[in-house]
Amino acid sequence: MKRQGTANGDSPATSRRWFLGQCGVGLGVMALQALMESTAGGAPAPFDPLAPKRPHYTPKAKHVIFLFQAGAPSQLDLFDYKPQLEKLDGKLPPKELIENYRAAFINPNSTFLAPKFKFAKHGQSGAELSDRLPHLAQIVDDVAIVRSLVTDAFNHAPGQIMMNTGSQQFGRPSFGAWTTYGLGSESRDLPGFVVLNSAKKGTSGGASNWGCGFLPTVYQGVPFRSQGDPVLFLSNPPGIDRQSQRDSLDALAKLNAMRLDVVGDPEIATRINSFELAYKMQASAPDLMDIAEESQATLDMYGAEPGKPSFANNCLLARRLVERGVRFVQLFHEAWDHHGGLTKGLTEQCALTDQPAAALVRDLKQRGLLDETLVIWGGEFGRTPMVQGGNDGRDHHPNAFTMWLAGGGIKPGITLGETDEFGFNAVTDRVHVHDLHATLLHLLGFDHTQLTYRFQGRDFRLTDVHGNVVDKLLA
Repeated sequence: MKRQGTANGDSPATSRRWFLGQCGVGLGVMALQALMESTAGGAPAPFDPLAPKRPHYTPKAKHVIFLFQAGAPSQLDLFDYKPQLEKLDGKLPPKELIENYRAAFINPNSTFLAPKFKFAKHGQSGAELSDRLPHLAQIVDDVAIVRSLVTDAFNHAPGQIMMNTGSQQFGRPSFGAWTTYGLGSESRDLPGFVVLNSAKKGTSGGASNWGCGFLPTVYQGVPFRSQGDPVLFLSNPPGIDRQSQRDSLDALAKLNAMRLDVVGDPEIATRINSFELAYKMQASAPDLMDIAEESQATLDMYGAEPGKPSFANNCLLARRLVERGVRFVQLFHEAWDHHGGLTKGLTEQCALTDQPAAALVRDLKQRGLLDETLVIWGGEFGRTPMVQGGNDGRDHHPNAFTMWLAGGGIKPGITLGETDEFGFNAVTDRVHVHDLHATLLHLLGFDHTQLTYRFQGRDFRLTDVHGNVVDKLLA
């Protein structure tokens, strides 16, 4: 089964336009009917672009929470312990290792840098983790750690775009957009794809990380703010009450429905949907964002503090969002780019993120949501075994990096893949970004080769023309 659409400005045929406009069964009529049903509490009509859809086969996961650690955490100091780096600290790498290697900033002929922290094995699985991750160590048997990821990009913007869209080029739909395009959403009063940001720096890839590319804009991520209105201009201006707003929306819906009948542009259906969704969110979003109603035990578990924006608050909000049927939630924490100050930087960022990320997995599990929620943690690439910034930094490295996953059909308590003795290349169970995407779509019920959208004369997909499902990650 394929899900396909048309794009690139193709106009409807005259006969089709006549049929839609004159026979009383056009898209606009259906849109307006759905709007009326929605305001009356009825079920969503088939026109709704975010109505729940059936995937190719029964999915393991129904929701996704992607904890994106932008800037690229150092796998060699957190997940992938290499005793050989301790022995060779300050020494040059073998020439054959760095032959034809291109680094972002350093001379590849830089000396090796030993791991900055102590490692120990944890849980029944015996996963080896840095002492900067004490909370992940407590739930390590619930996650799968993948040490053999590779990517094609070695700078932040293309790396982030690659991880989130499957391409280094701007303009492709994000993983979240593909997910809502394929599955729709179970929430009728919140967006299907919500984005939450923390840390002081915005992502290098910008809004393209959660954009819809050439898909209809209804599928793009909606950034929520941590203070004030969750979405800008959500509250009514002075002098506009609820009823006058409802009357205005109904009038706009009729005008948009008339135009939709004439041109058949899916963006008009998106506009109708977005106006109605914003109206509903005026009631649903403030309640969602009020984490003060959570128990003190839950707040303490996450390390969340109401009214103080943080990664911890966003992790708690992510659980609240999937509870309310939101299909895809992505947290961006751009703070891991440690070309220097590695020891201090990793210590600070792990203190901010380790507890809430582990709490999210634990919380979902105790609420019975982990089996149907796919949790992903990781950045755009890894860091070099060679030093940068004196003796306390690492450069960008695409040849090997680590991510962890939990829930949603992921096999728990495993560590997949190995790198060489220097942590330079993935040598066992190599997982390219395309393979990761193929596997995630598989867990969501899709054959990644069949979830496509026709644009500019060809069928596009998240995995382009690549990707294989990683069977060893499947429960």
